[in-house]
Amino acid sequence: MPRVLITDSLSAAGLKYLEAAGLELDIRSGLKPDGVRAALHDADGIIIRSGTTLTSEILKDQKRLKVIVRAGVGVDNIDLAAATREGIVVMNTPAGNTTSTAEHTLAMLLALSRNIAPAAASMKAGKWDRKSFTGTQLAGKTLGVVGLGRIGLSVARRAIGLEMKVIGFDPFLSEEKAAEHGVEVSRNLDEVVANCDYLTVHTPLSDETRGIINAARIARMRKGVRIINCARGGIVDEAALADAISSGHVAGAALDVFEHEPPGDSNPLVKLPGVLATPHLGASTDEAQELVAIEAAEIISGFLLRHEVRHAVNMAPISAAEMADMKSYLDLGRRLGLLLAQQNKSGGLRAAQIMYRGEAAAKNVRLITSSFAAGLLESALDEQVNIVNAEMLARERGIKITESLSTEVGDFSTLIRATIETNAGELTAAGTIFGKQFLRLVRLGPYSLDAYLDGLLLIYRHRDVPGLIGFIGTVFGRHQVNIAHMALGRERHEPGGNAVAVLNLDNEPSAEALSEVQSHPEVTGVELVKLPPAGAPLPWLVGG
Repeated sequence: MPRVLITDSLSAAGLKYLEAAGLELDIRSGLKPDGVRAALHDADGIIIRSGTTLTSEILKDQKRLKVIVRAGVGVDNIDLAAATREGIVVMNTPAGNTTSTAEHTLAMLLALSRNIAPAAASMKAGKWDRKSFTGTQLAGKTLGVVGLGRIGLSVARRAIGLEMKVIGFDPFLSEEKAAEHGVEVSRNLDEVVANCDYLTVHTPLSDETRGIINAARIARMRKGVRIINCARGGIVDEAALADAISSGHVAGAALDVFEHEPPGDSNPLVKLPGVLATPHLGASTDEAQELVAIEAAEIISGFLLRHEVRHAVNMAPISAAEMADMKSYLDLGRRLGLLLAQQNKSGGLRAAQIMYRGEAAAKNVRLITSSFAAGLLESALDEQVNIVNAEMLARERGIKITESLSTEVGDFSTLIRATIETNAGELTAAGTIFGKQFLRLVRLGPYSLDAYLDGLLLIYRHRDVPGLIGFIGTVFGRHQVNIAHMALGRERHEPGGNAVAVLNLDNEPSAEALSEVQSHPEVTGVELVKLPPAGAPLPWLVGG
């Protein structure tokens, strides 16, 4: 039974879903980093919120851990590079807190405009002071939205309902899609910040977005602009914002997030007049907490029980149905990688090319390529290699992997051919799928053949002369080695030339038996290749 570690609070609805799905739960809050690392040794997956930080030190050498689910949108408390290197899928829950965060953004915008917080504090102090808290209306004003994802667009729709004009910056959203939401989109952030009365940010925190609203951009804004950040601390340069408020250039700010949480006494923004601050409440509604927990539970259950990848931030998404359809293709790709890796005796590997033909070309070839790369590298590296990290590990070692596709059907309805470039030359192998699950090796170098792509394979290179099949059968019979299947390929379709035989063996021959086979004058090479047995599960996912 897959085991899930939960280190931050998760609503009862989420826990109930996980239990009903049949997952074993290990609920431990308040763990120190060393405690998290130790607990992960016995976990297949972990669900966290913002209270747990998963560093490279915590994630290193977690052989059992396969998936991290962040119950929320931001993943800046997860070392994504480290997770990817360790072959761990990272997923988030982008939908669950969309409405609550958008509503909080609008609440902050309204409260900031009408001075709600200081007016309420004045009333509680026994005063009746109307003149000090004159506000500004939103209707007719321009709201700039940086980041038009789920939350950004949700904020934009609500602002339009308040009769605001909305302009936005997003490098990916098309002008046509933005127009459907009533938003005027720009690819120039400086143009957006210079033409708005209010600015709200809704991007993830990354190297590209850290400090994206900085002193230079604030200086370009209209005098009296108001800035809202309910996304992630660090997107707005806090020191630059404090200076701009103090100088009067920025009329005010509403902040739900901070670069360091909770903000220390050295942060001037919390106590600065004109700043409305809340303690990261964007997703803090009963509805959002439940929705995020259920979404996290659904995502991790889908992965651990059905191999489904939803909302991944470090690999391509794949549905449970697609994974079921892809399993044989992933297995074929991996086995071709394992075969070529064991054939490569030079130790040098420079590049690989994979050709997909027929039905294979219509599949998710990126995943198949990753599976091939995992097979190619897994025996050569000390690190855990799988479809999450294989291509990254290959790139780091200077191995270039390229793909080509052709939907044209040749001799087989589906074909995957892989070629690796080594210090000693090229090695090629091609495979196909008979039916839905039977994997076959149909090409090895220049030879066409039909061999089972599983178990122990003896690759037997020789001159195609009479008596060799009997010879090898006699040798293996004497050494109690059973031949389960044999396939022959000839370089030319006539006797006497170079040939290869691939023998599927039921048990491993001794060094003495292999030496005896190799001693025949017409035998030019003998290699033993070890592949998983037929139907063996893929090693990367619980249950294969």
